[in-house]
Amino acid sequence: MIHCENKVFNLETDNSSYRFRVTEYGHLETLYYGTKLADEDVETLALKRTAQRGSSVCYDEKNPLYVLDNIPLQWSGNGRGDYRYCPAEIRMPDTSFTHDFIYTSHKTEKGCMPPSSLPSAVDGNKDAETLVINLKDATDVELILFYTVFPSCDVITRRALLINRSEKPLEIRRIMSMMIDLPDRGFTMHTFDGSWAKEAHIHSKEIAYGMWVNESTTGTSSNRHNPGFLMTSRNADEDSGEVYAFNLVYSGNHFGFIQKSHTDLIRIGIGISPHCFSWDLKQAERFETPEAVLSFSAAGFNGMRKNMHRFVNNCIVRGEWKEKERPVLFNNWEGNFFKFNRRSLLKAAQKAKKIGIELFVLDDGWFGERNSDTAGLGDYSVNTKKLPGGIKRLADSVRKIGLDFGLWFEPEMVNEDSDLFRTHPEWAVKEPSRQPVRGRHQLVLNLCLPEVQNYIVKNVCRILDEADISYVKWDMNRYLGAAFSPSLENQGEFFHRYVSGLYEILHRIFDERPHILLESCSSGGNRFDLGMLCFSPQIWTSDNTDPVERQRIQSSLSILYPLSTMGAHVSAAPHQQTLRETSLSTRFNTACFGVLGYELDLQFLTYAEQKEIQEQIAFYKKYRKVFQFGDFSHTNGFKDNQFFWQCTRDNIALTGFFQGTAKTADTHTVLKVRGLKSDTVYTIKTKPQRLFLKRFGGLVKHILPISLDPDGFILRTANRFYTLNDCVETYKASGKLLEQGIFLNNQFTGSYYNTKTQLLGDFGSYLFITKEAG
Repeated sequence: MIHCENKVFNLETDNSSYRFRVTEYGHLETLYYGTKLADEDVETLALKRTAQRGSSVCYDEKNPLYVLDNIPLQWSGNGRGDYRYCPAEIRMPDTSFTHDFIYTSHKTEKGCMPPSSLPSAVDGNKDAETLVINLKDATDVELILFYTVFPSCDVITRRALLINRSEKPLEIRRIMSMMIDLPDRGFTMHTFDGSWAKEAHIHSKEIAYGMWVNESTTGTSSNRHNPGFLMTSRNADEDSGEVYAFNLVYSGNHFGFIQKSHTDLIRIGIGISPHCFSWDLKQAERFETPEAVLSFSAAGFNGMRKNMHRFVNNCIVRGEWKEKERPVLFNNWEGNFFKFNRRSLLKAAQKAKKIGIELFVLDDGWFGERNSDTAGLGDYSVNTKKLPGGIKRLADSVRKIGLDFGLWFEPEMVNEDSDLFRTHPEWAVKEPSRQPVRGRHQLVLNLCLPEVQNYIVKNVCRILDEADISYVKWDMNRYLGAAFSPSLENQGEFFHRYVSGLYEILHRIFDERPHILLESCSSGGNRFDLGMLCFSPQIWTSDNTDPVERQRIQSSLSILYPLSTMGAHVSAAPHQQTLRETSLSTRFNTACFGVLGYELDLQFLTYAEQKEIQEQIAFYKKYRKVFQFGDFSHTNGFKDNQFFWQCTRDNIALTGFFQGTAKTADTHTVLKVRGLKSDTVYTIKTKPQRLFLKRFGGLVKHILPISLDPDGFILRTANRFYTLNDCVETYKASGKLLEQGIFLNNQFTGSYYNTKTQLLGDFGSYLFITKEAG
């Protein structure tokens, strides 16, 4: 809800209030953003300005208390006494860098007012409302600020539009999507940082005087620093404390910052990175920023998860796959790499069908001379040595087996050893006077060029339509570099035009094919952002399929993105990224809290492993809606080596209990199941899972009448067919008791195996199903 009276603006969501006003000089002054308020006196809310500060530059000498540097603002200018980080750096039509945007008018509209050239949120809950604030500088340059309120998601989005009405040109060197000042209350900043295979590790910094920056300059939103970041009260934890979240609907270079001023005001901003950015506007030309996302929760990180999950599922993901259950897929990459043929793929498809897979995905290596990562990118001719009859014949055969068929592409890249590069070397991104920079033996195609866009659209669409493909994995395996396009007079436009070109390609391919499930990928989570999620309902979260690493990655990302967006696969162990050995049960128990897939060589599964996977997939399908679209929470156990994940929907709770390294002679564990009806009685039961004999090694001899070599033929053969039952526990309890927690069975303490003892060990886990009794 938006309420405007006497130039005071109240933006209300279900659980938050966002308030600001127009000052006597026409600036936008922040009054409040936080827990929802009733009607409050404006002057009581406002930060007080009753004492003159030394070394201040007054906006108007007649009013020595009106100093922009000391006022919490919604947008700041330059050159008028505010020395904090400015959201815009613009060479104005008068050639100065001074700008002072003053309020002229406002209006409100029902629904969203999307930008014309960039993806943005949609009114998925039919309750959005938009406030438009018009500001103007003395040089005849207009700034329009858009505020869209999504009440049921507790989200407000902001963006800016700059229009040059002057006859003289201007140059934008920096422009943020939003800026807000808040009085300091002892805040901490949390960023989601990492690199390839270790995305989104949370790092926390106490906000001190100066400025913290969260930025990507790689050409993508990047695995180094996800665009989203948090600002929290210092006592915030999973279930309590104030949490502010900021994110950007954008897939290119981004820049987020938190600055603490000398007057203890906190300035937060987010937008396109100013790195190598420059944009010229002639008369009547305009520039739109990406949409920024703001959310507030007084219920800790899990409260923020609830806000952001609702927002992404309802207002970012759109089309046929909005709130639609995702299929369980098999991807052949980790099992085959480039070594496959039609016969081996169809054998894998037959095995995949038997274990319950729904979608068969052929990854890299199907085109051109693509037998390694040194050749073939850019070409779309099928490698008929591997696939006689082409993709259509293979896809038809897979569908006859009873599976849908999906295909991997990397359309933004080109190898120099390719027919495309030999024909059009000028399509690759490179500077005319320098050697090109390479990554993974590949160059980047110049998406600023319409002819490159047309080539990609034509060839991808041809293959999709010919083979009736139902799923696409869209990969991008290197950073941008050498940002140059001969089509641009101003090379400072390159990075933004590249991203705009990508969005144009995705629109042209997938708007006409809404039935296709698109999964974005960029060496894993190198482009995990809200911009891509406007096209791609799910994203390959990380190339790291080790469940121990994935637990950290998925826990962190879940604060900003729902589980329905996270591709999560069960792979072979020891894992390719860490050499860590983990149990098949823990691999599944981690991956099921996401969009489940399997990525391993199926021909080498034992009979016992096949049975275990069949049961895993059947269980996931039964509770798929809960896993993908339930309310998700993360809770730390009272022990430092244990934590819990929980998904709740329709009065069903699925809880994952995960342990790190085991402790000798460990004591009791408490299972909490939260968010259920307090007076209702529930049953709680462990999902059955198998224990494989090889896990016990030489200990097996202690339960056998004879001594056998643990690596000998008999036990190796037995391990292929026979397993032990892991501990299964069943309880009844009220929702009130479950909120407090119940005690679980003891862990193994060096004594003996029995079905009432938890045999977790290092990196063990269990799933618990909680349903209403009867």
